[in-house]
Amino acid sequence: MPRIALVTLVVNDYDEAIAFYTGALGFDLVDDEPRPDGSRWVVVRPPGDTGSGLVLARAKDGAQRDHVGDQTGGRVGFFLHTEDFAGDYARMRAAGVTFLEEPRHETYGSVVVFQDLYGNRWDLLEPRQ
Repeated sequence: MPRIALVTLVVNDYDEAIAFYTGALGFDLVDDEPRPDGSRWVVVRPPGDTGSGLVLARAKDGAQRDHVGDQTGGRVGFFLHTEDFAGDYARMRAAGVTFLEEPRHETYGSVVVFQDLYGNRWDLLEPRQ
């Protein structure tokens, strides 16, 4: 069965996006290759994940720049699963990640909404077993 391997996230700057995703979120930088047109092929993914990842793509024009930070119309568009909710929440707070609420414990698991450096909304989620 096919799988979703990569999802593009439009960013303002490659290096600041790499710094946020690898520093604040702890992702691995999987690929950072220059392309002939002056762009770069940049892929990050959570540590240990060999399945899906994010392509960090620099906005090429005004239309793309208009959507940086609002790629899902203000909704949570990205879901980061964890096996250590409390530890990852504390580490991310210490790294300066902006959380939009206090952690909640729902029937489906522990969850808190945070923003990436551009304002895209994410769920940090530890699913209930």
